[in-house]
Amino acid sequence: MKAKHTDFARGIPRSALQASIFFFCGPDEAGASAAADKIIEAMPDAGERLDLSGADLRRDPALLGDEARTESLFGDKRHILVRASGDEAHDALKALIETGESGAGHAAPVLVVATSATDKSRTAKLLEKRADALVAMFYPPDMMSVAASVRAMADAAGLRLGGDLAERIARAAGLDVRLAQSEVTKLALYCDADPQSPKSASVEEYAEIGAATEEDGFQPVVNAVMGGETGRLSQEVRRMRELGLNPVGLLLALERRAAQLAQITARLGPRGSFDNLSKGEKAQLGIFWKEERDIRQQLTRWHRKKLDRLIPRLIGLHRRLLSNSQAAELFLAQDLAEIARFATKR
Repeated sequence: MKAKHTDFARGIPRSALQASIFFFCGPDEAGASAAADKIIEAMPDAGERLDLSGADLRRDPALLGDEARTESLFGDKRHILVRASGDEAHDALKALIETGESGAGHAAPVLVVATSATDKSRTAKLLEKRADALVAMFYPPDMMSVAASVRAMADAAGLRLGGDLAERIARAAGLDVRLAQSEVTKLALYCDADPQSPKSASVEEYAEIGAATEEDGFQPVVNAVMGGETGRLSQEVRRMRELGLNPVGLLLALERRAAQLAQITARLGPRGSFDNLSKGEKAQLGIFWKEERDIRQQLTRWHRKKLDRLIPRLIGLHRRLLSNSQAAELFLAQDLAEIARFATKR
């Protein structure tokens, strides 16, 4: 089965209730991950979560089936979340399906978030006609769609957002729905709101607890790293620590930029020119006018093969940060320096 990314704006599509394998792809990794979280939350008994990487499954395609049919440590149910790049999970999913059809038994739900993959990829083609699988492609969000998602989040949390507060939250989160959800949750706690006792939230209240805006927070660091500005990076890392920027939030912003560059590169092809993109094409690719200069410069440093190496590395770093939050800032600073140096290489 296939679904549209817009189907996840206010919940999950009805078809998702029939599926046990989910393949979420496209350039908007944040939207794909948020959709996976919604699916997990909607499971009657999600049980234990097991995280696997696409690289793990590429090395050992049988691993997914083994883990999906193994009970959790305490005998409870489990679900598996795979973060992959491109078609890394294809052979493992094919093996999982074939062994299931051969009578291997019930398997735990599997959710794959695949950057650098599309709904035309081999994995999507493998799953899209199956009644027990769901494929959805997520495109870069725009302000209106993220603001609408923020309003839906606020309604669910018992918050009434006045004025342009939904847009402010969307902008501060860098159009990342996961960070926006975190901001809405913080604001609901601050206002002591819940669905049974709704409260109104003002711009002033959000200013008390809100995240730094993209301009004041993540984006200068992202541009220094992806632009290979090694001389400026130490200053940005120091500023990151002074502002207390969330390491995972910053990494998400870096992942979004890498995915965006990969999408632009694919659109341009081997002989295309950034200057030939129309205004409409730039909007589809999520290129805002104030970012054009930085993106243009970064495209000269990151060709397709370099991006293919970068994206799996970012996924691996994401897992390290989540598994060791105390050392997250150190891990991130080290990797930012290495990525910036890699950007300078041809």
